[in-house]
Amino acid sequence: MYEQLKSTLLWLLKVPPEPHDPMGDVHSLRVFRAAPGYLRYITIAWALWELAILLSGLLLFIPLAVAAATGLAAILVTALGVLAAVVFLAQAGISFFSLRLNYEMRWYKVTDRSLRIRAGVWNVHEMTMTFANVQNITISQGPLERLFGISDVKVDTAGGGGSSGSHEKKEDLHVATFRGVDNPEEIRDLMLQRLRRLRDAGLGDLDDAPALRGAPVPDPAFGSTEALQALVAFRDEARALRRAAEAVLPR
Repeated sequence: MYEQLKSTLLWLLKVPPEPHDPMGDVHSLRVFRAAPGYLRYITIAWALWELAILLSGLLLFIPLAVAAATGLAAILVTALGVLAAVVFLAQAGISFFSLRLNYEMRWYKVTDRSLRIRAGVWNVHEMTMTFANVQNITISQGPLERLFGISDVKVDTAGGGGSSGSHEKKEDLHVATFRGVDNPEEIRDLMLQRLRRLRDAGLGDLDDAPALRGAPVPDPAFGSTEALQALVAFRDEARALRRAAEAVLPR
């Protein structure tokens, strides 16, 4: 029943079941998903919100029921209570279905050159970043997230400095978040390796990211360390030839 409703809704909203792969080598593609602990985390938040709605409704209904104990007023209050209960159950079911669907439609894709994050069903939010623009990768975990064994991996790009207030939406354009994952170190280390490899190959400036300096790190998707070292040596020789040509040519 759930899968049928899911397929129908995705078809009506024209939402592809999976986002397209980001730019890069298809053989280097890694796909990550939100952890089951994230579903439990957001389900508890949903349950607490629904409980607050229910208690608020009861606080409004009980005085009315006491005031209209008999007669036509009692019938009207009872009918109102039944209607409110039906509406409450309907919205609770729809909101839980939406919560579950949003969890299942959360995708994190990483290639050797870029990453793509997609979330949402009613309002689909998709973000693509190239590693050439990445400035910082951090892991954050609050007390409740620690309880459920999940973390967020945040990827900042150039121009993504701290802001607040009216600039909040602008800041979001520079921050991609792998939300609710249970393997944050694996995701961070994978992106750091691929970012370092791009910059060691001359596709970025290591001076802009001191934490990413160092020798190439082996990765099964990119071959042996010897091959990487040969590419680095070729790059250094090309730079030396360019400097020699600039020294000989008249200015």
